[in-house]
Amino acid sequence: MSLTKSEKAIIMSIWDKMSMQADAIGTETLERLFSSYLPTKTYFPHFDLHPGSPQLRTHGSKVVAALGDAVKHIDNMEVALTKLSELHAYILRVDPVNFKLLSHCLLVTLAARFPADFTAEVHAAWDKFMSIVSSILTEKYR
Repeated sequence: MSLTKSEKAIIMSIWDKMSMQADAIGTETLERLFSSYLPTKTYFPHFDLHPGSPQLRTHGSKVVAALGDAVKHIDNMEVALTKLSELHAYILRVDPVNFKLLSHCLLVTLAARFPADFTAEVHAAWDKFMSIVSSILTEKYR
């Protein structure tokens, strides 16, 4: 699966808006993840998972920064995300389904924050982009 030229343009356009609110979007995405999918909390027993906590803000920033790397290297995401894939597969051993759940929560957050921009076309492009990111992050599990 690969992104079309049009989809890449859509991803980059939303990223430009998203990057200005990266910390808040990352935090909100994780808050949605942990409140909607309670088992995902098991990977963060040492975190204060209350809304807006410093740990959520810090980790949310890391998540969005990783997506920024994927956008920056949109034509070679596999290389850009290799270390992150290895970390999650070999060290953290995160259940691969959690990447899909995180993707869903990010899409909801983007739709809520950018309602006028989040058209069906944008939704489809970001869903495809996040599916590719999730696939890359889980490829070391195979």
